[in-house]
Amino acid sequence: MRPGRGWSRAAGNRDAGRGASRRAGEPVGRKRAASGPVVAGGSEPLPACQPGPDSLDAVATALVIENDPTDDLRRLGEWLTEAGLDLWVVRPYAGDELPADLEGYVALVVLGGPQQAYPLPDGSPGAPWFPALEGLLRKAVRHRVPTLAICLGAQLLAAAHAGQVERSPSGPEIGPSVVGRRDAAEQDPLFRYVPLIPDVLQWHADEITELPHGATLLAASTRYPHQAFRLGDRAWGLQFHIECDTAQIAEWATDSTLLAELGYEPELVVAACNEVMADIEEVWQPFAARFAALALGELDDSGPRHSLPLLGH
Repeated sequence: MRPGRGWSRAAGNRDAGRGASRRAGEPVGRKRAASGPVVAGGSEPLPACQPGPDSLDAVATALVIENDPTDDLRRLGEWLTEAGLDLWVVRPYAGDELPADLEGYVALVVLGGPQQAYPLPDGSPGAPWFPALEGLLRKAVRHRVPTLAICLGAQLLAAAHAGQVERSPSGPEIGPSVVGRRDAAEQDPLFRYVPLIPDVLQWHADEITELPHGATLLAASTRYPHQAFRLGDRAWGLQFHIECDTAQIAEWATDSTLLAELGYEPELVVAACNEVMADIEEVWQPFAARFAALALGELDDSGPRHSLPLLGH
């Protein structure tokens, strides 16, 4: 959830009207189709509103919801495909239709965007597809489909389960940061291997001010107490970003009125984010690999808890 050109307090977290320099459908990880939803590993264009591949029996496919063209999978897509998942990307902002359910998918990934997870002043949703997306998130938790929701995605996961999302009273959070792992993370199949104070990237002005009933808090920070949480035993929400590369951060920082309002120099923000990219990969690539292993039914959670899996494993 990023501020950009034309950003205002009444219109989500990013400058309205900002054009995306990265086109939807551009390759991330494996070869992808030119437009519309895609199966990682395929190269033929598919109809823009086709709800999913004809058959998922032969592959382990994760459904990815991309809410905005400037917030795509980037490094997370590479990590998940390297770990064995195929990715079917649906872009509702471009007219792609959300599937009615998650039948045939082994996981759900919901990315960020400039919209707000709470209703607009006129009572309408932050985006036309949000009610259907929240329905998918409820089905994912109910049917124990492994789910990873990032930034706006995490806020939608919370809102779909009666959590509270609003404009942050602490103000925007931009750039590299750290979060503190909570005690409950020691028993979590993904977070138990995350360091006590991992590096993350932040770019949001809204926050989850109240977690859903029964949610487990996994990471926090002083100003933003709900940085990561789990619903049930297979759905994770991350307020922060793990997927970004430096080029994406540079796109977000270009002509950002929010950065100017905060007095941040865009070049310094980009440079600061770039400095922690290797540290973020060291922590969150194994995290993504463990999520993929859970989706594939291959997660071995019987090993020691004190060390991180090696990069690429």
